[in-house]
Amino acid sequence: MTAAAPERLSPRRLLVVDDEPAMHDSYVRSFVRQRGAEEDALGVMAVDLFGADAAHDPDEAEPFDLTLCHQGHEAVAAVEAAQAAGTPYAVAFIDIRMPPGIDGRETARRIRAIDPEINLCIVTGFSDFSPIEISKVAGPVDKIFYIAKPFEVAEIIQTATALARRWEVDRELAAARVQLAQQIVQLEEQAAELAANESRALHMATHDSLTDAPNRLAFLRALGDRARRPGLFATAMFDLDRFKIVNDTLGHLAGDALIRDVYAILQAHAPAGAVVARLGGDEFGVLFDAAGEDAAVMACDRIVAACAGTHQVFGNSVQSGASAGVVVVEGSGCDPIDALRRADLALNDAKRAGRSVTRLFDESMDEGIRFRRRVEQGLAAAIGRGELSLVYQPIVGRGDLEVIGFEALVRWNTEEYGPISPAIFIPIAEESNVIHDLGDWILDEALKTVQRFPGQYVSVNFSPRQFRRHNFVGHVMESVQRAGVLPGRVQIEITETAIFDDAERAAETLYRLRQMGFRIALDDFGTGYSSLYNIRKFALDSLKIDRSFIDGMGRERESAAIVHSIIHLGRALGLEVIAEGVETPAQVQALRLAGTSHLQGFFFSPPVAADHAIALAERRVIGGTPGDRADTGTNG
Repeated sequence: MTAAAPERLSPRRLLVVDDEPAMHDSYVRSFVRQRGAEEDALGVMAVDLFGADAAHDPDEAEPFDLTLCHQGHEAVAAVEAAQAAGTPYAVAFIDIRMPPGIDGRETARRIRAIDPEINLCIVTGFSDFSPIEISKVAGPVDKIFYIAKPFEVAEIIQTATALARRWEVDRELAAARVQLAQQIVQLEEQAAELAANESRALHMATHDSLTDAPNRLAFLRALGDRARRPGLFATAMFDLDRFKIVNDTLGHLAGDALIRDVYAILQAHAPAGAVVARLGGDEFGVLFDAAGEDAAVMACDRIVAACAGTHQVFGNSVQSGASAGVVVVEGSGCDPIDALRRADLALNDAKRAGRSVTRLFDESMDEGIRFRRRVEQGLAAAIGRGELSLVYQPIVGRGDLEVIGFEALVRWNTEEYGPISPAIFIPIAEESNVIHDLGDWILDEALKTVQRFPGQYVSVNFSPRQFRRHNFVGHVMESVQRAGVLPGRVQIEITETAIFDDAERAAETLYRLRQMGFRIALDDFGTGYSSLYNIRKFALDSLKIDRSFIDGMGRERESAAIVHSIIHLGRALGLEVIAEGVETPAQVQALRLAGTSHLQGFFFSPPVAADHAIALAERRVIGGTPGDRADTGTNG
């Protein structure tokens, strides 16, 4: 491998200001090297003996370009011309006494004013000025140097070489600082743009595009926040009377205009501090603190009265009104979803009563409450009767669709009512201590099954009440050790509600579980109360995107925005992101492109019995096309 030829150096420019011609000759002799006959002969001999590389002397002084001036005015003009041409001087050697023109001190001052970067070297045998006086007018001090006359050739060459190199380094450093400053500005602009985009995406995800009102998601979050605080509050739902007639006769644009008008009325007449949201269509929600049921009904009556009357829509007079349903509940642990459901039942009763009225919820409106009591009584005995069972839904990797785990899901088949959905009996169990017995049975059954898997983990859901159980970590660890299962093969699924009710305690609990080796998944992410900032505090392995957002991806830009935001958040925090409820090839493709790490849903397999799940686990891979999907038979 031959050595590269040395880079040719461009001359560094030097300025000499001295009124004595003899001094000019000294500078020229110092900086212009003369090669003699002997030196040339030695160079030829070196080439013959050692090759062409020997002709280069690494110690040879770097070239200089000299400009010689006899007077200060001439030197100042030369510096001005060099600056204008973009070829500035690196060093100026200045004599102090140069009659009859300006002296060296004034020359240095003027040169410094033109070129702040030049290095000045005062060369004199005596001076009328002290170094401090010169520094005051031509500083800074670290750019002024001194050489006494008469000087040695080596001294002047060494000084010129060192100061010229320093000048180059200073320029490189200044350029680097400018570039760094530009990059910082660019990064700040990008950060501001990202923050603005995140703010816009969050606003889009939580606000109605027609009215810019909070949407159902935002209303549910506000309702959940209020449900965690003590004190009475009212949840009211309003629905426009005969709205369909407006849409059918005047068109959807007229209907949209009426929706905007009514939202403005609700905002103007709702109690102070109320949250007013558009829940969808012509339905609105209002959340406010109330002293009692009578006060809540009076507040709703005022809103109903304000909505009644004639509205001008695109030049047409439209008669409109609203009906309301309201429920008053105590905070500190009430179920926000149930409060909204009860308000909806009361609204339906108001519509049946003739519209334009307010109805307060009472239990006679809800057959479900009576059913709830019967379910609660039967659930306690369900384990002993053998009515419960577990099914398992595979979780697959995005790339090759490898089965990496299964979510354990409980099923209840009663003699009296037949199958009862977990969406019904799990919340009922959560309201009582039955959830602990149910949860223990689910965990034990799941641990029996995971022992038969060839390496996959099992994901078990734990409710907020279970998670707040005394010595929850010890109880789970004892169950795993008793079953002889490694903690790494168990994923604990919890909801946002479970951890944000008491964030500090939850953070400590999750940390202990992770230290023991358990996997942690945050279930139904995006539907709870977490913030992007606080989520960093928790020891998590994965985020599970709620199936409602997956289902809405193709229809609602808000859902698509939320899905993309969750995926980007998970990747930024180094977490897996599992998309639940995947049912179509289009969803699979969109989620893969968006970067989700794992997929789960009926597209791959419905929840199946333990034996079928073991067969899927041994098969390891589920195909990505309908023809290649798992043969799930009728076990789902």
